[in-house]
Amino acid sequence: MAANYSEKVMEHFRNPRNVGEMENPDGVGKVGNPTCGDIMEMYIKVKDNVITDVKFKTFGCGAAIATSSMSTEMIKGKTIEEALKLSNRAVADALGGLPPVKMHCSVLAEEAVKAAIDDYLKKTTGKGLPGFKPSDGPICEH
Repeated sequence: MAANYSEKVMEHFRNPRNVGEMENPDGVGKVGNPTCGDIMEMYIKVKDNVITDVKFKTFGCGAAIATSSMSTEMIKGKTIEEALKLSNRAVADALGGLPPVKMHCSVLAEEAVKAAIDDYLKKTTGKGLPGFKPSDGPICEH
């Protein structure tokens, strides 16, 4: 596995940050691709429009775990608006790149963040993210 992955990917796979469930989260996002089996759950706590805590549970390959871990690090302490700007490319770049066949993992991480924010907004404002609908999972090639 390690030959195709950056040291940063391996570090987040071996020692993922912010793993676990959260009691009474303000928003929960669950996305996945039943075809390849990668499933991500993201939990957020929000105070004064800032994501004060974030946790994840991921069932999937090493790249799925690493992208989940990195995305939590990238949105913790950010405003909702800042977190919504997180892109799958930014997650992959922060990890030092991903093999093309694993880019779908970064797409799932981006969608998990947006799904958690969408859930939070529905609970607090009655409206979710305009036009947001999680995909049925990006195409995976593993």
